[in-house]
Amino acid sequence: MRKIKKSGLVELIGNVDTKFWQNKKIVVTGGRGFVGSHVVDNLKTKRGVSPENILIPTSDSYDLRKYEDAQRAVESADIVLHLAAHVGGIGYSSTHPATQMRNCLLLDTNMFEAAAEKKVEKFICVSSAVAYPQIAESPLKEEDLFRGPPAKGGYGYGFAKRMAAVMTQAYREEKGLNAVVLLSANSYGPRQDISLESGHVVPSLIRKCYEFDKLEVWGDGSQVRDFFYVKDFAEAVLLAAEKLETSDPVNIGSGVPVSIKELVETIVELTGFKGEVFFDSSKPQGQKIRVLDISKAKNLLGFSPSFTLRDGIKNTIDWYKSYAKNNSGS
Repeated sequence: MRKIKKSGLVELIGNVDTKFWQNKKIVVTGGRGFVGSHVVDNLKTKRGVSPENILIPTSDSYDLRKYEDAQRAVESADIVLHLAAHVGGIGYSSTHPATQMRNCLLLDTNMFEAAAEKKVEKFICVSSAVAYPQIAESPLKEEDLFRGPPAKGGYGYGFAKRMAAVMTQAYREEKGLNAVVLLSANSYGPRQDISLESGHVVPSLIRKCYEFDKLEVWGDGSQVRDFFYVKDFAEAVLLAAEKLETSDPVNIGSGVPVSIKELVETIVELTGFKGEVFFDSSKPQGQKIRVLDISKAKNLLGFSPSFTLRDGIKNTIDWYKSYAKNNSGS
């Protein structure tokens, strides 16, 4: 419900002060992707941003790996929310390190340079916790980011996303770009890729529960991860645009450790799966424990996740059932 705050006629939608976004031209790279689409939804419904003030540079009109296309994308931008990346699950990342690294580095380099050239007001770059060193202990803290190489299973993507933190500081120091960078935990939720070949763990497991009699899970189930619901993710990105004023990286995630075994049990229960569950320890499973310390996000952004794992999984299952029904004949 919209309300008007008397001092300065600041519009409020719910508890969100929308003054920051008034009359701003906003570019959302990856805005039709999984996380990006939720960021756009939040801008429209929670921040009150008019659709005509949001540019989503889609791949059919912009190839952001080309500098001239990145320049066109930010031509009139006040704020750039840079979420575009070449992503994939551990199976894909472990077999495509060069492809992911090349595409991510091109996307990031071009967008940073174009934003600096056009002197945009604020540049928010979304990176990934995959950038953290394999040897870093959980909960992962921002000061540990450069203390060793990323895990081998995702090292191409990991090194590329680590460079986003370097670019953030370099472009602020040399070119005065007001850039910030977020290191995100494993995101999940409605609209995520459900491909069994390139998709991430949550949508892949949900799909398998509905399509197969046997549920095969990579690893032994003891791996511990930070699963970050996509609507919380979107909120954290926009809070960073509004409040973050440092080039130092900031973690965003749930901050809650969840084992793959616990995740599987939750999905099995909520989907009603009755088949056999098989943990295949011969398959890649990544590092043992990867959970983020989100204390900086709480202190600097006032961010706290709103969704429990169970609520997020239930919402994702509801979306999947609707998606599967609507695409059953395609």
